[in-house]
Amino acid sequence: MNLRSAARGFLVFLLSAPALHGNSDGTVTYSTSNVCALGGAMVDISCTYEYADDIQHEEATVNSLWFTKGDKSQPVDLEHDTNYTGRVEYSCGEIHCQHLRCHGTCTLRIKDLRHSDSAVYKFRFTTRHARQYTGDPGVTLSVTDLRVKVSIPSPVSSPDWTKLECLSTCDLAGDPTYIWFRNGFNVGDGKWYWNQPEGGEIFSCAVEGYEHLRSPVVSLQGNNGEGTVTYPQSSLVCTLRGATADLDSTYEYPYDVQYNPTTVKTLWFTKGNKSQHTDLLSDADYTGRVESSCGEVSCTGSRCHGTCTLRIKDLRLTDSATYKFRFTTNHPKGEYPGDPEMTLSVTDLQVKLYFPYAVDPTYAKLNCVKTCGQAGDTPYIWFKNGQNVGRGEHYMDYSQSGNNYSCAVEGYHLRSPLVCKSPQ
Repeated sequence: MNLRSAARGFLVFLLSAPALHGNSDGTVTYSTSNVCALGGAMVDISCTYEYADDIQHEEATVNSLWFTKGDKSQPVDLEHDTNYTGRVEYSCGEIHCQHLRCHGTCTLRIKDLRHSDSAVYKFRFTTRHARQYTGDPGVTLSVTDLRVKVSIPSPVSSPDWTKLECLSTCDLAGDPTYIWFRNGFNVGDGKWYWNQPEGGEIFSCAVEGYEHLRSPVVSLQGNNGEGTVTYPQSSLVCTLRGATADLDSTYEYPYDVQYNPTTVKTLWFTKGNKSQHTDLLSDADYTGRVESSCGEVSCTGSRCHGTCTLRIKDLRLTDSATYKFRFTTNHPKGEYPGDPEMTLSVTDLQVKLYFPYAVDPTYAKLNCVKTCGQAGDTPYIWFKNGQNVGRGEHYMDYSQSGNNYSCAVEGYHLRSPLVCKSPQ
């Protein structure tokens, strides 16, 4: 299926994958066995199912569901899974019978895809006779982001030409069209983009129809003795106060020093400008809280690359800033800042308390919110009077007044301020 004809929805349909359980059982056939889709996009996973021989004349499906968690006896319906709240839809057609064989169809739609949605999805249906059928082995969904790979294919004969390639961690089928952006403006389409850097340019790519889901930007400083820095993460990182953040960068040596590459110095900074800046390792505001870990330089052909990660521990709200990586080589002009930068936003959690039904003040809805990041992109844990009572972006409760609530992110001990349910 062509991406344009997919209504900006699913990005891949590969192999037909039947799940058969013998002549006395029902069958499930999936339209694909593997799905690769972009984070933030939408995907449809479809199947057809058939009733077993001895009950097909009933034409009755009591229940149908999709699941990733649990086993065949106790699956967790995605429509009731708090990690998918508001993001999943089922579309199941009517049953059609022919020659005592009855068939049904069902499509799962997942919107606003997250990396945590990468999983194996299975369909299950139950008949009036309480017979249950699960389609094995299921459909494997992989959620990916785009990234830009930079190379100079001919550093000797054509050193001024840079090749950019738009890549993902899994194959997006359907012959998607890639769109290229230079300094934020559309400059063409195609899997590759060729450019003669003039210095200070930034590039990103996207899939047509999902132009708002762009890759992290790549900075090209020009090939006249200059290098490149890429931030593989999103240009905006949202992290909790008190937690630890890792900011990653990859850097590449310019072509004219490839034959004797030497990194003299690497540093991260937030203050100052390109010519005068303060190394975070020497910044009093970060004393004892920052580490810089840089890997060895590796070379492929005539291009050499390095990586460097900045770790900030015990994050403070004042750490919210733009961060840049800078490296220096043995070349006379070999000092290169990574423009534009990465933005780190440090946030607290907060509980919002609602009473959806004015006629019933004992029924409360609570949301765990933060000031940055997408809603629902974090697994939350809920506490009532200090006791763990569940997980999910929302918490619903029937209770008397006087109870207090808080939330936390799974894996972190830092909780939101308490909210007390007052008498109505």
